[in-house]
Amino acid sequence: MSEQFCSDMQVAVLMGGLGTRLGEYTRTCPKPLMDINGKPFFTYQLEAMKQAGFRRFVFCLGYRAEQIEETYGDGSRFGVEIRYSYDGETLLGTGGAVKRALPLLDEYFLLIYGDSFMDINYFEAVVRFREGLAEGRPALMTVMQNGGRYDKSNVLCRDGTILLYDKKAPLPEMDYIDYGISAFSRSLFENTPEGKFDLSDMQNRLSREGKLSCCETERRFYEIGNPDSLAEFRQYAAARWGTPKPAVFLDRDGVINEICWNDDIEQLDSPLKPEEFRLLPGVQEALRTITGKGYRVFIVTNQPAAAKGKTKYTTLCEINRRFVQAMQAEGIAIDDIAMCPHYGKAGPWTREHYLIRECECRKPKAGLIRDLAARYSIDMERSWMAGDSASDVLCGKDAGVQTAFIGKYKCDLCMMTGCRKPDRTAENILTFAEGLEDVNQ
Repeated sequence: MSEQFCSDMQVAVLMGGLGTRLGEYTRTCPKPLMDINGKPFFTYQLEAMKQAGFRRFVFCLGYRAEQIEETYGDGSRFGVEIRYSYDGETLLGTGGAVKRALPLLDEYFLLIYGDSFMDINYFEAVVRFREGLAEGRPALMTVMQNGGRYDKSNVLCRDGTILLYDKKAPLPEMDYIDYGISAFSRSLFENTPEGKFDLSDMQNRLSREGKLSCCETERRFYEIGNPDSLAEFRQYAAARWGTPKPAVFLDRDGVINEICWNDDIEQLDSPLKPEEFRLLPGVQEALRTITGKGYRVFIVTNQPAAAKGKTKYTTLCEINRRFVQAMQAEGIAIDDIAMCPHYGKAGPWTREHYLIRECECRKPKAGLIRDLAARYSIDMERSWMAGDSASDVLCGKDAGVQTAFIGKYKCDLCMMTGCRKPDRTAENILTFAEGLEDVNQ
């Protein structure tokens, strides 16, 4: 889903590191250009950010800068615009590199690292940064609940704000880690001294002052700082973008989770807060069955509640995130969630007017599935769209996948599909999963 917020946001990329931990690997090649299954490492990240809607980049270069500039040029070959800033003879550190690039940077910009692959909901990060600006927080940090898995946890956060970030002296109660994606107001750097300094010092100060917003992600990052992590990303890239794999695209409300009673409107509705999200019976077993039979699992869901003013967009993201995290805790992998938050017209309670638009991602249109197909290697002929409404069936048909209607109470809606009826019907997600072909065989 490409959003105006992202296309308007400039991205600075730190690419100045020497890559000494990689030894011979980087003796003649900078880390961003390390070969990953026939493609430079950073090209995977650049493509992911282009798919998210970003178009303007500033590369902050140091070690073997000429090789990176030769590879990416002005960006036109990749459908983006790239400009360059150079550390010079002395490496400037993360903060110093940004300071050097200030003449090229906008009033607000996103910051990422050229040796990490980070595939998150960038639109949510930009929305949270803008909300933080309005509340007096001029910077944002993305975080992931870490529990000591990838490095020492170094962040305390609550209610959208970083309470403390300290990678030099982390506290035992810290359970989150700095993910590697930040957003800044340019003004933060205008009065910093010239020369070498570390961004973490600025972020530590901002967190202590209550001026650092937070965006959480549940999707792990990949960095290539040593030979083991380099091999791990090669394996991940081969699995994600290599041989096409069939997928099951699942609707959410009424298939995965219960529909809720909304007292305000006295109607059944989607969950509007995380505590209202409750799994239907058999969902975990069904998801294990689907993945066990060799399918990727994606959730594709229309969620217009924020556009209508019933809740906030970031709350919708939080509901999805907690679901994925709960499944991760049970050893169940959800490959991705694609959500359409749009609605065609504003209502009397609409507050987030940027969500009001005619889009290509709202089912029955097939934009959500097509977006996922562009980001993953999917065998569409053997894939399925399963949902409990006519719009799910029509979406799957238009995307070119097999379709299944889930449920026994809304079969009259199948009449709305005309002659484009589902390929299968199933009482619930578990019976659907049990009837799937095992593609591992």
